[in-house]
Amino acid sequence: IEINEAFSPQVVACEKLLKLDRNRLNVNGGAVALGHPLAATGTRLVLTLTHELKRRNARYGIASMCIGGGQGIAVLVERAG
Repeated sequence: IEINEAFSPQVVACEKLLKLDRNRLNVNGGAVALGHPLAATGTRLVLTLTHELKRRNARYGIASMCIGGGQGIAVLVERAG
């Protein structure tokens, strides 16, 4: 599970509210550790997610992204094979 980290407390709030498994949430550190590339955050999230799916030999992953102005989007990724 990849959640865009606009700031760290936001991810903690989502984790608690949605009862997410911390061991599966932003396992590589998220934007705080990897950086927040303006205009390319969605790409960074999806690439991190797809690499982690391959590493774990997992089938599905989900990423949520913010969009300026308070909007948001989520994407469900299925690994082929």
